[in-house]
Amino acid sequence: MHTVAVLALDKVIPFDLSTPIEVFSRTRLPDGRLPYRVRICGPTSTVDAGAFTLQPPWGLDALDDADTIILPGCSDLTTPVPGEVVDALRLAAAKGTRIASICSGAFILAATGLLDGLRATTHWVAAGLLADSYPAIDVDPDVLYVDNGHLLTSAGAAAGLDLCLHLIRRDHGSAVAADAARLSVMPLEREGGQAQFIVHDQPPTPRGSILEPVLRWIEENTAKDLTLDDIAAYAGMSTRTLNRRFREQTGTTPLQWLLRSRIRQAQYLLEATDHAVDRIAGQVGFGSPTAFRDRFKRIVGTSPQTYRGAFR
Repeated sequence: MHTVAVLALDKVIPFDLSTPIEVFSRTRLPDGRLPYRVRICGPTSTVDAGAFTLQPPWGLDALDDADTIILPGCSDLTTPVPGEVVDALRLAAAKGTRIASICSGAFILAATGLLDGLRATTHWVAAGLLADSYPAIDVDPDVLYVDNGHLLTSAGAAAGLDLCLHLIRRDHGSAVAADAARLSVMPLEREGGQAQFIVHDQPPTPRGSILEPVLRWIEENTAKDLTLDDIAAYAGMSTRTLNRRFREQTGTTPLQWLLRSRIRQAQYLLEATDHAVDRIAGQVGFGSPTAFRDRFKRIVGTSPQTYRGAFR
């Protein structure tokens, strides 16, 4: 039987903790056998889980004979990972144990150095912090999970379900994973990645900036066929000066700002109206529905129609 050890540290996120417990414990093989044994372990006899205190039945020694170790996220990303936890995870990895993180659990795995040089993900809100804290890791904020073989990471919350179902499919095939997905009331594979859940706010602009009226004007005129020359003319600057000021004050270009504004307005219309996708493309200033769909998928990570189905 495959042993799954779920490691609970102080400030563990209860949702992340419960996901692998429920998914793996309820999985059945076609003959009715249970393929997984789940153990909850921790470095101490009691673990602060926020709303409650957890008493893990197993300690860190349970990681020694685990086939898979799951690292749920913790709500406090500033707390250092205990040295004994880092050592235990490194030892397990050296033995070939599969280690997977859910949400901010990627920070625990990153602290071991095992993710250095690899691609990884975490909750999109924390992706920037993970990249800054561990520059040797290639952080991808747009995907639901990343599989590096024996090291896996997933995005936040429900992406932990995607990861667990992926592991089951790897271990026992699609039929067993599909049954587990039905029990979880989840699709076996979700279309699109984490990018569709990111709120694409524009970069902040300093209050009183000379660009403030220009940015408001862009927001009010996204439906028009604006060019860089049009924006520069409204701002009363040369295109070269406008580009420089945008880079200095927003970190992006005028046309990229315009595209982001159009996509954000399209998201609102997809969520709040019955307008056809082709109509929305015109409403937000795209010259062709094909160009709109391509740009939307590149920024949001899924198609406009799928986005509407998920968020309307």
